Amino acid sequence: MKIPRCMSTQHPDNVNPPFFSTDPELGGEDEITEAYYVFSHLGCNEQMWDCEGKEVDNYVVKKLLTKYGSFFKNRILGQKDFITLRVPNPTVEKAEAKILLETLESIPRSFDAAKLFYGEDNVPVFEVILPMTASSDCLDRIYRYYHDFVVGKQSKPFKKGDITIAEWIGEFKPEKINVIPLFEDMENMLNAHNMTRDYLKDKSVEYQRVFLARSDPAMNYGFISALLLNKIALQRMGQLEKETGVKIYPIIGIGSAPFRGNLRPQTVERISKEYPNAHTFTIQSSFKYDNPPEDVISAIKILNGRKTTIPAEIDEERCMEIMEKYSNEYQRQIIEIAPVINQIAKYIPSRRKRKLHIGLFGYARNIGGISLPRVITFTCALYSLGLPPEILGINALNEEDISFIENVYLNFKDDLRDALQFFNHDTEFLPESIRNNNLIENLLETIQINENHKELTDVILYSLKANKTENIGETILEAAHLRGFLG
Repeated sequence: MKIPRCMSTQHPDNVNPPFFSTDPELGGEDEITEAYYVFSHLGCNEQMWDCEGKEVDNYVVKKLLTKYGSFFKNRILGQKDFITLRVPNPTVEKAEAKILLETLESIPRSFDAAKLFYGEDNVPVFEVILPMTASSDCLDRIYRYYHDFVVGKQSKPFKKGDITIAEWIGEFKPEKINVIPLFEDMENMLNAHNMTRDYLKDKSVEYQRVFLARSDPAMNYGFISALLLNKIALQRMGQLEKETGVKIYPIIGIGSAPFRGNLRPQTVERISKEYPNAHTFTIQSSFKYDNPPEDVISAIKILNGRKTTIPAEIDEERCMEIMEKYSNEYQRQIIEIAPVINQIAKYIPSRRKRKLHIGLFGYARNIGGISLPRVITFTCALYSLGLPPEILGINALNEEDISFIENVYLNFKDDLRDALQFFNHDTEFLPESIRNNNLIENLLETIQINENHKELTDVILYSLKANKTENIGETILEAAHLRGFLG
């Protein structure tokens, strides 16, 4: 099969609601329409279907085939276009744990719907994504639960001499599924290759997809660390592929804000060069809905046509040295300004009718145990204060560090410039340790500050200080419109 180059996701980082939604908060039937729109108009061949933290619609395949039958007659679901389920991790998300079982049970039902529609065996859903993967056992349990219990029960008779479950209600297909690990924190991203190797050791597979987070690592350790972690993990996955002979197809979860990866229709060429060995990029909501459709279609076409290449080898030990001191300073500054982040977060509008999975920051012991909003809201909060999160922790780096980073992080200064357009010199929440930083000051001389955005952040800062927050949500959205992303 052809592994998709672009994976549309339901990350709520958009300012503008899509044209087909009557509610700024997308959900329910609108998400069915979204999947069709992504396939039929945008040219994206994969939709991640999030089964975490919401009332799960396990009938997505049946609804797509029923509502858009003429389209899917010619574009076979599971061959040309793909629905990939993101399931809860029962090891971490105890309250959502049984949703995993319901979701796995829905896969054979989707197969039956597709068989009825196409008149022949066709597997519309065969891959699931496991977030916050922390061990190969977590992956193996899902693989085996599906094979041994969801499918395996079909051969069981009700009692001795009675018919089997399969004879009663039909066969269960597909016989097995692919499990895609999503690695989201530093420890597990650095160990991703070992977990993947251990998971593959007793399986005969044609390929293995792995998913590397970009947003949560940025929130937890700073955006430079997030990129370095991804580069290290990608390098190690390349080595694993050579070692095992199993083709590895990495997915990178990138959003539109520079802090979350800076993937926008305008940046697809440079992001492709940044991650030459990544196979699939996420197309999140801001990418889809905060840009002209013709630009989105053109950008996805470029991504669909790209070829992966092997990047220059990076010095992992030097990366680790930089990450340690930079992350420590970044986390210190976040703890310092956490109260105002939480204060403004409650005014940031929601864009999906869902509660996404728990943030790693919330329970990470090494960050002082503070609780913060999810990363999109976190990013929006800091931009709304005139404080792009990309500049936090920068003061920990010396000239040698910056020189090394520039060699590894090709778009380092370009991403910083993109963020600094929305910097407000007058924000009172800028940590003193960053003021008059040479790198930041030099970059500011090369760009034009967005004065309209500055004026809006001035209003937000005043509103917070004067406790006049009645209209602050509208002002936050106005500023987000100027940036072209929520967070």
